[in-house]
Amino acid sequence: MSEEVISIYGAKSNNLKNIDLKIPRDRLVVITGLSGSGKSSLAFDTLYAEGQRRYIETFSAYARQFLSKLERPDVDKIEGLSPVISIEQKTVNKSPRSTVGTTTEIYDFLRLLYSRCSEAYSYVSNKKMVSYTTKQILELVESVYKGKKIILLAPVVKSRKGNYQDLFQQIIKKGFTQCRIDGKICDINNNTSLERYKNHDIEIVIDKLYLKKGNFSKKRLKDSVETCFFHGNDSILIIDNDSNDARYFSLNLMCEESGISYELPEPNNFSFNSPRGACKKCKGIGVLKEVDLKKLIPDDSLSIDNGGIELISNKKSWVYKQVKLISKKLNFSLSDPIKNIPKSGMNAILYGLKDELIVENKSIGVNIDYSISFEGICNFITEQYKNNESTRLKRWASNFFRDVKCDSCNGSRLKKESLYFKIDNKNINDIVNLEIKELQKWFIGLPKKLNKKQLIISNEIVKEINERLAFLENVGLSYLTLNRTSKSLSGGESQRIRLASQIGSQLTGVLYILDEPSIGLHQSDNKRLINSLINLKDIGNSIIVVEHDRDMILNADHIIDIGPFAGKEGGEIIFSGTKKELLKSKSLTAEYINNKLKIDKPEKIRPGNGKFIELIGCTGNNLKNVDLKIALNTLTVVTGVSGSGKSTLINETLFPIIHNKIYKAEKNIHGYKKIDGLESIDKIVNINQSPIGRTPRSNPATYCGVFSEIRNLFSKLNESIIRGYKAGRFSFNVSGGRCEECKGAGLKLIEMNFLPDVFVECEVCMSKRFNRETLEIKYKGKSINDVLEMSINEATEFFEHIPKIYRKLKTIKDVGLGYLTLGQQSTTLSGGEAQRIKLATELSKRDTGNTLYVLDEPTTGLHFEDIRILLSVIESLISKGNTVIIIEHNMDVIKRADYIVDLGPEGGKNGGKILFQGNINDFLKCKKSSTASFLKKELT
Repeated sequence: MSEEVISIYGAKSNNLKNIDLKIPRDRLVVITGLSGSGKSSLAFDTLYAEGQRRYIETFSAYARQFLSKLERPDVDKIEGLSPVISIEQKTVNKSPRSTVGTTTEIYDFLRLLYSRCSEAYSYVSNKKMVSYTTKQILELVESVYKGKKIILLAPVVKSRKGNYQDLFQQIIKKGFTQCRIDGKICDINNNTSLERYKNHDIEIVIDKLYLKKGNFSKKRLKDSVETCFFHGNDSILIIDNDSNDARYFSLNLMCEESGISYELPEPNNFSFNSPRGACKKCKGIGVLKEVDLKKLIPDDSLSIDNGGIELISNKKSWVYKQVKLISKKLNFSLSDPIKNIPKSGMNAILYGLKDELIVENKSIGVNIDYSISFEGICNFITEQYKNNESTRLKRWASNFFRDVKCDSCNGSRLKKESLYFKIDNKNINDIVNLEIKELQKWFIGLPKKLNKKQLIISNEIVKEINERLAFLENVGLSYLTLNRTSKSLSGGESQRIRLASQIGSQLTGVLYILDEPSIGLHQSDNKRLINSLINLKDIGNSIIVVEHDRDMILNADHIIDIGPFAGKEGGEIIFSGTKKELLKSKSLTAEYINNKLKIDKPEKIRPGNGKFIELIGCTGNNLKNVDLKIALNTLTVVTGVSGSGKSTLINETLFPIIHNKIYKAEKNIHGYKKIDGLESIDKIVNINQSPIGRTPRSNPATYCGVFSEIRNLFSKLNESIIRGYKAGRFSFNVSGGRCEECKGAGLKLIEMNFLPDVFVECEVCMSKRFNRETLEIKYKGKSINDVLEMSINEATEFFEHIPKIYRKLKTIKDVGLGYLTLGQQSTTLSGGEAQRIKLATELSKRDTGNTLYVLDEPTTGLHFEDIRILLSVIESLISKGNTVIIIEHNMDVIKRADYIVDLGPEGGKNGGKILFQGNINDFLKCKKSSTASFLKKELT
């Protein structure tokens, strides 16, 4: 019987060369090859696109009418395709409400666990809450108050402000004439009113009984108790008439000492996405927006008259005139430095005045004086952000805000009551703030701390939670907390969380397509990730992974190598077979796997220029008061296990400190004591993997600035001069020369409702972006669209005699991106490609030789050969006197380092220490570093 396969015939998406391919099902398959060779075109633009299209075709005709039809991918035929799930390197959800816990559904199980097995405590007395049935309460009243006179009351107000005149009138209408107000029983009437700004307790007097033995009506007692419950929200207060002792009872959970009550818990009581559980002040976000005075007043040594507060820098503006009146009223000068203005004056400017200001008629050109109130600049900005309907003004106002922890829930997102339900003395917020590995230990020991009833109820819930926690640990995420927001995760972390969720779903018969799941993973975690993929395969799924990692390739059941090169010179199947067959082949990938080609450790270590940057006392996130030392004019690689603190130290502490000092900016910085050695740095560049643009209009040509030069060239052609075309005519961002149907994008966005939105070709310009008249202007026989369709390799040759254009294109080619087209939409670029375009843009600028470059995992998406090219570019920067810091796990990069900073020993709370900093030769002797042990194996 032949092996079951996915058969692809005539695949031509993007640069694929009409390929035919058979991919074995129920196997772990790795697609590898040079960056830009066509891996994603095969995996995502062909297999996933066809799977998504077939999914929509299963809908009824009625349902399909609400969805735009998806175009068939450029392929003749695909047979044997299972339902497809794509797990790409994208942030899961940008909503602040999405967390690791909600994404993996662990938080849903936690909510269920706490609603069924937790014990409630009073937030007033911290004592355990109690609840009773009506029958229990009647029995208690009869036994406790036998032979006594009692007063039965219904609590209606508990420690709240107000005059409550309306409430007393309603009580009278219901037939009651007495209330206990702040501990004293008194008659009420329609005019009864209390102090408005004082907290009050109010209980309605329902009945007064004498529980004389054998001489009282049990029916009357029962009716009175039920009446109390009806008016008192299921609560009752009973007072001993002789001793005046008071005791509360409730059908809900109640504190017998203070009388406060909670409703019986349901899962929604622990949800920050439900009104029943969310903190009322922050609405379940955990943070509040607050005007950041550092953003509003970046330099307090300037005066207001000299532009110290940009918002009131215009002396003719109405706001400035009001501030001028405040300065006269409070006796300070607007020409003084802001830091010298008295506190009362700055408070008035920022937060407003209680007193009204008198504006004299001569200052505003009218016949009478005006009396006005001044709300304050901060209040004005807040009002624009919250209530203005203009998106532009909201965006403007948002620039002045920062997030601060909610002072009501202390960042927990939940109501106060929800935080007083505990299991093993921990509330649900305590649980979600534990790291995954700590949480696993807690759940292992939990059964010993539960009673028999709780054990029975919690058994299946805890089992589900433990399985999901194990999946997260197996994909290298044991350092995360469930409370970590999804938007703060890296692309690799997001992908592995979704992978863990899919493993937890236990689906079978599915084709999973993953894009470099090993990104951001230390070698020590890589094996567990591979085992997770193998487990997903073993339960009956097919796994296709686009990957360059050596270990992943060697553990694959089947390997597909696409090439031979990138772009138009790629798109062919160079190899398809098993690992044994790959090792016998002569493909570029096989040469590196066999170590026939390899990136060697340099013979000599660059000593640097003898100068250092020293950063003392870093304490951000999990950093343990560490001191960092960076040798200038070297390649420094920062290594360490996932979650050890690398990004916190470099991207969130060192970079913003230097950036703020050089450019007088106000980026947020984590805690540190001091920094020395910055006099040798005059420029800092952070080259990360964020997109170079978020719309189809953005492309490599526009980002690096070369398109402006090309447009200028086209505007100076004779035909352009005759027609009166300026450079703007050749822009797809303004009207005139662009296609107005797609607004110069070449594509149109189709909303797919519950499916991801898709872009389709504009039917008017056929993706050429420009109108017919603009495309008639040609340089060397090529229109502006023809130029944008050129690969960067072709364009470099085409413009070789125009230095301004040639130099910028040459730098993009030098970083290994010659296969990209000039007009390729930025939305189609990988994070690694976007990062290298940014690097090329920096390379094309004038170089001072005193620049510090910071790169975060630049090998993402790169083949072994691409890494070799990238390293040669980085080393050319250092040869000019610059300094490069790279955060990286890739051994080929680490082995080329002059200076290494290794963090650990683990991720999360058990990380944050610098285990080693020094040259690579000394690093290889470091026994406490797991990175060093992996590097030794790599070099032997």
